[in-house]
Amino acid sequence: MADAVIDNPILNSPFSEPARHWRFGETGITNEIVEGRRPSSYFMPIPASKIRGKQLQLETQWTRDRIEENARINRVRERVTDWRSLGWPGVTPTTRRLLEYWTNEEREKPLFFCQIEALETAIYLTECATKQGDAWIGNELQTLADEQNPGLYRTAFKMATGSGKTVVMAMLIAWHTLNKQANPRDARFSDAFLVVTPGITIRDRLRVLLPESPDNYYRERDVVSAA
Repeated sequence: MADAVIDNPILNSPFSEPARHWRFGETGITNEIVEGRRPSSYFMPIPASKIRGKQLQLETQWTRDRIEENARINRVRERVTDWRSLGWPGVTPTTRRLLEYWTNEEREKPLFFCQIEALETAIYLTECATKQGDAWIGNELQTLADEQNPGLYRTAFKMATGSGKTVVMAMLIAWHTLNKQANPRDARFSDAFLVVTPGITIRDRLRVLLPESPDNYYRERDVVSAA
């Protein structure tokens, strides 16, 4: 059975936390609206039956029976949401000024909710999680890092095409740099950054992350106040 035909699939504003989503059913997406944000999940592809003379293919239809919840991500998301509702307790003065600037409702160039949430998550993990009783997050991430790449601690943000990943990179760089300038001995922050790209074309596109670039994103996307 084919997925439901939805004339207008947009339910939420990109500038606010999602409040509704379309339900997945036994045969795929439905036209039933469910209140609340969709939990983070991924879909497990299932090998289709092998047909003589043809290669094995993967069925990737999005149906409810193939959904696996990203439990760790949902737990972190919940903790960041609670922390946000309290007004970001535990952040540095520099970080607070940035968060207030990025979330100012009078901005001429408002940021997407997903961009702000990405930074809030990075900030929470770096500045606040342990103080808020969530040391388990860092411990789990460290364990995973040790299993996969000992000596190289990494966190990653998965964002959709068109959601503004380059702006998020600029926000991360600004957050680190300004905090490092304010507190040079604070080892949580850095003022040196390595950007790795899969090719020259993307490398050239990311020159907007260089402060000396005439069209840098810190100014063009209003990441840092000119005042």
